[in-house]
Amino acid sequence: MVTPGRTLRSDGAETRTRLKEEAQGLFALRGLDGVSVQDIISAAGQRNSASLRYYFGNKLELARELVVDGARLIDEDRQARLDTLEAEGGITVRAVLGALIFPMLDLADRTGQATYIRMIANLQLNNRAFLREALENKWNLGYQRCNAHLRDLLPHIPPAIVDHRLSLVGIYGNAALAAWEANRDTGESGRLWSPPYAVSSLIDTFESVLATEPSGETRSQLGGSSDEAEGAR
Repeated sequence: MVTPGRTLRSDGAETRTRLKEEAQGLFALRGLDGVSVQDIISAAGQRNSASLRYYFGNKLELARELVVDGARLIDEDRQARLDTLEAEGGITVRAVLGALIFPMLDLADRTGQATYIRMIANLQLNNRAFLREALENKWNLGYQRCNAHLRDLLPHIPPAIVDHRLSLVGIYGNAALAAWEANRDTGESGRLWSPPYAVSSLIDTFESVLATEPSGETRSQLGGSSDEAEGAR
């Protein structure tokens, strides 16, 4: 016979999971500020309006847990890929970009977190400070390692421009992968993501953004000497 205590723990775990799943989907579609506690409770089919507060404290703590859940797994995957590349001497711009991208693409298959990329893309655009705080400069170490390698691989480009491009690739990449994730959920092939070369072509564009020689116009607007630009890295 199942004891009352064990039943409560089982029910509690199921309720907690349900709240997280529904909250992630809502945050992905409507953003952190566009979702209320009641929205999450209703979507999760909960009658007790205090259930979210009981399990997570508040909406922000729930969002923080969702960010860390995925970020931890992505970071573990990235760091393992980088360890292999470094051990095999396989560090190239394209290989490092693969270490950035494939852990995100593989996340849903590993965990069922089908809306994680869209949630992160929304937070990056609208709640960047919260996202950085949630990561605590701890769950993005693989991302930082990737960027450090990319800086080293692009010595012919002024460091200030490399850093600017890395930021652009981060925003552009999350938006593109969010579109990939949304297309996957519809079950429709679509012209953009159905070709077998779609992801490879996407990586081509990231590589081009990073490695293209800056125009004379861009270089002319750097300001200061090349030594100052080098010191800005």
